This record gives sequence, C-alpha cells and structure tokens, in this order.
Amino acid sequence: MKLGYSWFYISALFVSTITLANVSTEKPTSEVTRIEQSVVNALEAFQVPGIAVAIVKDNEVVLSKGFGVLKHGSKQKVNADTLFGIASNTKAMTAALLAKLVDEGKLTWQTKVIDIIPEFQLPDAYVTREFTIIDLLSHNSGLGLGAGDLMIWPETTLTNQDVIKGMKHLPQVSSFRSEFAYDNLMYVIAGEVIGKITGKSWQENIQSTIFDNLGMKNTRAKYSLIPQANKNVARAHVPLDGKLNVVGGNFLEKFSSAGSVASSVNDMSLWLKAQLNRGQYGQDGEQELRLFSEKQSRAMWQARTLLPVPQSATDQDKTHFTAYALGWFVKDYHGVKVIQHTGGILGMVSKVVLVPEENLAMVILTNQQSGSAFNAISQQILNEYLKLPEKDWVEHYVIKMKKYNADKKAQIAEAAASVDKNSKPSLALADYAQTYLDNWYGEIAITLENKKLVMQFGNTPALHGTLEHYQHNTFIVRWDDRTLEADAYVNFNLNPDGSINFATMEAVSWATDFSFDFHDLKLQPKAPVTQH
Repeated sequence: MKLGYSWFYISALFVSTITLANVSTEKPTSEVTRIEQSVVNALEAFQVPGIAVAIVKDNEVVLSKGFGVLKHGSKQKVNADTLFGIASNTKAMTAALLAKLVDEGKLTWQTKVIDIIPEFQLPDAYVTREFTIIDLLSHNSGLGLGAGDLMIWPETTLTNQDVIKGMKHLPQVSSFRSEFAYDNLMYVIAGEVIGKITGKSWQENIQSTIFDNLGMKNTRAKYSLIPQANKNVARAHVPLDGKLNVVGGNFLEKFSSAGSVASSVNDMSLWLKAQLNRGQYGQDGEQELRLFSEKQSRAMWQARTLLPVPQSATDQDKTHFTAYALGWFVKDYHGVKVIQHTGGILGMVSKVVLVPEENLAMVILTNQQSGSAFNAISQQILNEYLKLPEKDWVEHYVIKMKKYNADKKAQIAEAAASVDKNSKPSLALADYAQTYLDNWYGEIAITLENKKLVMQFGNTPALHGTLEHYQHNTFIVRWDDRTLEADAYVNFNLNPDGSINFATMEAVSWATDFSFDFHDLKLQPKAPVTQH
C-alpha cells in the first residue's frame, strides 16, 4: 500500500517525548544543526517513534543519523544502520536494473513487453500489443489508480503469475498514454522482465548488481532475507485514537520489484552518490565502475507522463511542471530540477530527493505513516541548501494536517446525515451469504455467523470483517484489523426476481489508501457446482 505517490495517511497531532539517538560523528554545520532540530520537532509533532536521515552534498555524506527509537515504548534507538522498509523507493532500483540491460543491448526501452512475457495481457488488445518497457515504468497504462493492488496488498496467497492473469480483467479508465495513474503492478511485471532476460530472479539481480557493487552491506531485497541475528530493524506504527499500534513486519514481500527493499540511511547514501554521479560508483584504474551509463541516467530522469500542477504550487514553490519519469517523479522547484520519490507501507513511510545541479541528495526513513514528517524534513533540507527564505515547515504541515483531519471528519458526518435510518435490507441476511467471484481478484466469501454477515477475501487473510447494514441493500464491512483504516461499502444489485445479480465495493472514506482498490471489484455469485 501507499507505495510512493502523494496520498498518505496523515496522522492526527499528538505530542510525546522522543529521545534523540546516536550523536553524529560528522562535524555539525549551521545547516545540519537546523535540520536536526526540524527532525526532533517532526518526531514530536507527528508522533513518529523513529526517523533516520542522510544527506549527501558535493559527494560527501554531511549527515547520516538516527533519531528516536525502533519501537514505541522500547529503549533501542534508531541509528544510521537501522533497516526500514523503503517501499516504492525500490522502483528507481528496478528502473536502474532495466537501464543496465539496455546498456548491455539485451533490450531497449522500446522493447514490447509481450516479446518477453507473451502471456502479458491488458483489457485492450492494442494496448497489450504496443506496451513497452518505458510504459511499464511510466504509470500511463490507462488502468485506474492502484488498479489490481488487492492482488498483492495486504499480503496475499497470489503469485506473480496470478497477477499477470488477472490484469486483463481490470477496468480501463482512460486511453493509453493519456493520463497518469500510479500502478504498482507494472513494476511487478518489470521484475518479471528482468528475470526473463537474465535467467536470474529480480532479488538475485538487485543484490549482485546494486547492493554488492555499491557496498550496501545491510540492505536486502525483501524482509525475509534479513539475518535473524540483525535486531536493528524498525517496527511499523499506526496511530489510532491517540495510541500508537505496532503493525506489519514483512515490508511487503509480495511487492518485490515494486517495493520490497529493506535498507538503512548509511546504505542508501551510497545509492544517492551513485545517482548524483550518473551511475558511476567507483574507478578501477582508468576504467569507471558503473551501474548504468550517463545516457541511461538521463533517460531515467526524463519526464514521461505529465501530472497537473495546482496554482498553489506555482505560487508557493515556483513549480511549473511535474511529471513521472522512470522510477522517479520530476519537477522544478524554485528554479532547480528535483528528482524524488516516496514510499509507504502500513505504518512506515520514506522519501528520497535528488537535486543534481546542486549536487545534493537526501533520504528520510520513518517508522510511522505520517507523510507530514518526511515532507517537513525534506522541505527544511531544501530550504537550507537552496538558501530559500526561512520557514517553519513542521508548523506548515501541522496546519495542513489539521485541515485534512477536519475535512475527513466533515465527510464522514455528511455521509452519515444522508443515511435512511428506516430502510431495511430487501433480502433475509442468509440470502446475502454466498461465495462471490471477481474476474481479476478471485473468490470472496460472505457467511452468516451468529446472525451477522462476515466477509473474507479468499486470497487475503487480513481482509476479514463484519458487515453492518448501512441502508437499503448497502452494507459496510468493518475489518477486524482496525489499523487498515479501510472500511468499505458493499452494495448488492438485485435481479428482477429478487436474487443477487452482483455486488460492488467502495471505500467509505476518501482518505483510504488507494491500494485498497475495492471499486474495481465486481462480485458475482459463484455458480453452484452441478452434481452428476
């Protein structure tokens, strides 16, 4: 979930006592001192247990440091080697692996996906035929925002081959290459492409090509590869009703090439240096050691799919364009080009920012899902190194957060006010209790237990909850795991004879993470097996 676009849960404002950890060995500068204070302020303002930050300037690491603790209530402190799930910041690494294959002549950016994965199929035959490697990385498929993410989030039993089979049934919502819609599944397919071309898994490729070459000794392609002896691993947190809840623990294994990497700011600083140096990471005599060529660096930072720019961004940030490149968002900011990405999983978010013409880069890793925290810190860093007018960015995001929470509360109240409280379901509860089938997801069961309807997604153990009547033939499923914050309407459409034709779903709140793409489901009663 939350794998890298701007839609993150923004947690409610709480104040707690956070301990600053691990005194930096780097010589403090006035810029670094102010940045460190902004991190401490963000910890407190947004109820984040732990944050790690690294800054690279002019090819030197000027800050690499941990703040706070691994887990709320514990005394074990975050340091520069603490592992966090970097989620969608994995995408730039997957793009870099493909760039290396382009350098080696094993494919081109224009290579058709079906030439490598013949079973790849989208709803439109033309799109399937014309879909290229660039399209895999550009979020321009014509599918909707987060389309099909329920096949991989929350943790499912489905495989990458199941994902490929299911994609052809997803609804097309715009024409090919016309609009931006963030799509994790295409990066899963990109990992499959890398495996097909090299004969080695994506995990093996990223380990040998990026982690080993750069010396990212603690970084792993997925959580299960972290040595059990390494206890320096951050835990994820979700704030609910004023309390922090420890959640998750696998950093999205199934997202693989879309977002499963675990890393630290010490290791990520090596990745930042390679990016700023256009793929070069060392020298062997007269020969440059490279992950990819300078030509491919330019290709990965080239705008591919345009995004709208609100007038407020133009006025406040001097931003006139924003777009998605290959594994990166790109924009202008106060006269410089900024290349960046965010990453998010349940209870853990991160941000990477590059400003090549200033030879500046940063990474911010957090163990709570407040996008406000990493945004405030990254903006403070840009302020310091771009010499922009002084501003309290933590306070700026506190104000935005309050408005966000107020808007969310108002939306819930407005919806509640429109409910027909006197309405009743058309059918007896037992009639709704059936097994339903969606073409791309699979089976979803509704059963009657103790006079209550219970929903269970067949491939997703965590999606288990109770249906409460809302109005008419619409129910709300309340998931047992409240930290998911993804309750959804379930609306039953009836045939003329009163039997159930199909059911649809939709998140109750617009604040629900887009990876819960319930709205793409069409649940049809599964035909009973005929006995012979």
